[in-house]
Amino acid sequence: MADTAHPPSRTRQQSLLKQIMAMPSGGIFLVFVMLQIACILGALIYPDDFRYLSPQNLTILMKAVPVLGALALGAGVLMIAGEFDLSIGSVYTFTAILMASLVNMDVSAFIAAPVGILAGVLIGLLNGVITLRFGLPSFIVTLGGLLFWRGAVLLYNGAVQVRFDPEPAFTSLFAGTLFGINAAFIWILLLVVGFHLLLHRHKFGNHVFATGGNPGAATAIGINTGRVKLIAFGIAGGMAAVAGILATARVGSVQPGQGAGLELQAIAACVIGGLSLRGGRGTIIGVFLGVLLIHTMTDVLLLLRAPGFYLDMFIATLIVVAAIFNHLIERRGLA
Repeated sequence: MADTAHPPSRTRQQSLLKQIMAMPSGGIFLVFVMLQIACILGALIYPDDFRYLSPQNLTILMKAVPVLGALALGAGVLMIAGEFDLSIGSVYTFTAILMASLVNMDVSAFIAAPVGILAGVLIGLLNGVITLRFGLPSFIVTLGGLLFWRGAVLLYNGAVQVRFDPEPAFTSLFAGTLFGINAAFIWILLLVVGFHLLLHRHKFGNHVFATGGNPGAATAIGINTGRVKLIAFGIAGGMAAVAGILATARVGSVQPGQGAGLELQAIAACVIGGLSLRGGRGTIIGVFLGVLLIHTMTDVLLLLRAPGFYLDMFIATLIVVAAIFNHLIERRGLA
């Protein structure tokens, strides 16, 4: 008698695949894993032409991910709350120059860095106050902030780079290595864990999702949606400053225009990671996977010596596809 039942291993594989796809970040996780498998196979087959697994390349990746990762975490929390901040790229540069200037005036970097973070938080809160007080779209308010703080950088320091030469302990803490792993990469992993616990294991996270998903219902059950959004704006500004600290400690200087375009990449990472453009849906793990996916593709194109505009075209396509996919998921959930 023929056995027509499915093999147990195949059934388990299908069950595992369904479980992964059912997870909030399951889709982006599968895409990331498949991309990594393709890159590893390519590196093993063509070790001389495609040096994806070389120690130098992996080190570059670990140094590049934390900056965009910090920006995307802050932007992601704000997007889940139903708002946007287009000024984070300019705030990133402004707070980094502020920190570097204080260090050049013989202020300890361990004091200058918190001052920079405080400045970022205050700028984020200012964006939030203007948005909420006058009922304006955050897109417009923070677009103005993007231009204002970019101009403030030039007004404060001109178009020259600022050197950053902190005490060795600060450099070691944020730009050194631990067991061969870049310190900044360890910091971003800790931040991802912290933000995950904040949004998915804490009452504040429930308030953020409720505020972004249905502000009216959130208000009806006693949530102060205005305060939640203000805190989210402050987090976005503060994380922009953290990104500036990580980048400046790594390079040792600040360029006035180095933050241009990073705000769009951060929002792109959030969209690719599954965050809804309407707010109320998304995961921190998804945001981080979106960052990793963007940097992996950047690295692949660089290793293949592709022109820079290929990257812009790919990210643009990925954003649109991810937005369409997220929209279809939302419609399916509402059906």
